[in-house]
Amino acid sequence: MDVFIRFLFDFMSQFFSGIIQIFSNIGSGIAKMVDINAYSKIIKGYEGDMKGADWIFVGLVILVFVILIGLMVFAVFLMIRKYIRFRKTLVEQEELLEEVADLNKSVLKLTQEKEKILAMKVSQLGLKAGDVVLDETLEETTDTEKNPANKSRFYNLTEIDRKYENYEPVDFKNKFDLEELVKTFRNYAASKMKLYYKEEIIRLFISSLASTRLVILQGISGTGKTSLPYAWGKFIKNDAIIASVQPSWRDRTELFGYFNEFTKRFNETEVLSKMYEANYRDIVYLTILDEMNIARVEYYFAEMLSILEMPSRDEWVIDLVPNVWPDDPKKLTDGKLKIPENMWYIGTINNDDSTFMVTDKVYDRAMPIDINDKGEAFDAPLTDSLEISSKYLESLFVQAKEAHPVSEEILKKLEEMDNYVIEHFRLAFGNRIVKHVREFIPVYIACGGKEIDGLDYVIAKKILRKFEQLNLSFIRDEIDSFIKYLDGLFGKENMKECKDYLNRLKKLM
Repeated sequence: MDVFIRFLFDFMSQFFSGIIQIFSNIGSGIAKMVDINAYSKIIKGYEGDMKGADWIFVGLVILVFVILIGLMVFAVFLMIRKYIRFRKTLVEQEELLEEVADLNKSVLKLTQEKEKILAMKVSQLGLKAGDVVLDETLEETTDTEKNPANKSRFYNLTEIDRKYENYEPVDFKNKFDLEELVKTFRNYAASKMKLYYKEEIIRLFISSLASTRLVILQGISGTGKTSLPYAWGKFIKNDAIIASVQPSWRDRTELFGYFNEFTKRFNETEVLSKMYEANYRDIVYLTILDEMNIARVEYYFAEMLSILEMPSRDEWVIDLVPNVWPDDPKKLTDGKLKIPENMWYIGTINNDDSTFMVTDKVYDRAMPIDINDKGEAFDAPLTDSLEISSKYLESLFVQAKEAHPVSEEILKKLEEMDNYVIEHFRLAFGNRIVKHVREFIPVYIACGGKEIDGLDYVIAKKILRKFEQLNLSFIRDEIDSFIKYLDGLFGKENMKECKDYLNRLKKLM
């Protein structure tokens, strides 16, 4: 045994002595690199043979070697610091993974507890999971408990069917014209709600309803963007639905709801219920998409943007469910709901760091209205609300287009301006904007405005707005020329909205 111990000692000594020699050689090598005495002896050995010019080169060599050693030390320092940071990152990642694992366990535990509660609720009712609506918030009273006879997967829509089962359309005997409507609504907002708007804003709002189903109210906070459509809902005795957009909105289910596979019921939203109800009644409905650009509009409203562009209103339908059940609501056809012709969508936007930019796809299909200042208070006569037939309102829009069609002179000048913009700014506007011009301006005139002012507004908000996408420093010189072009084409006294917008652009350069 003593022989084996001596063997093991010699064997291990050979191994570890090699390791020690590695580190000792590294140490001796570093010591040799920085041995100032050795360098001094070498210099003294050549001291007698050196001349003036040689000493200059000696100095340069010493300087280069000092720099080289300094760089090596700095490189070692960087490597050590990088390793420390890498190690710290690994530790943090491991800690995060552990936290995620703990959270997953907690979520799993909570899910199991929720399932137990659901099972207990179902067993108390003596039903199966698919026979009763169990809301995600676990309300004390289920839909079926409220009305045991209603077992439809669309509880709210079916209740609307029951409510309007014997409904008879009401004749509101409307006889006002559009100019009267502008003044009446303005006076109502001022006298009943203490909301003061310029007549021009009301005129733009009603004219926008004639040109598109999507109106965007934009401007600084506190100027009454949301209160304008809210006041309109009060004025027509049909409150607007306010859908407060959330940053998490990603698809259409946020607006319309979704089918819950567990409960076998459709999770209906208030927007969906009002859209369904609007198919029964001949009145104007508004849905307010409050702070609509706090999420990407193209995500949650994409389908509506496409549907509302369809030329035939018979094509205004959305798919809610892929199949048909016998007790589905009456106005669902093959799982599809018709988008009501008497509902408009009013979006409010704020342009700040917490919101997304509204893209051309949305702006081209909408009519934007800027509300950047508060209206001044004025004495308005006490004015009552007014029930308005949607068909009557649309008939006024049709009459306005027949009585005040856009003049050929204006259309010709619009085409000339289009060619100028293409040539100098490489931008063009499509047929959609021309269509909005033809529908907006006649109603704007019928509301008490002038044709040239209506054109001025549409060009500024629908065409010149696209200039913001360009490199403003490259078009600085072109803007002054364009203002002169507008003066020559439309007259110096006109197109104030366009000129103000172009001058604001210049200030941003």
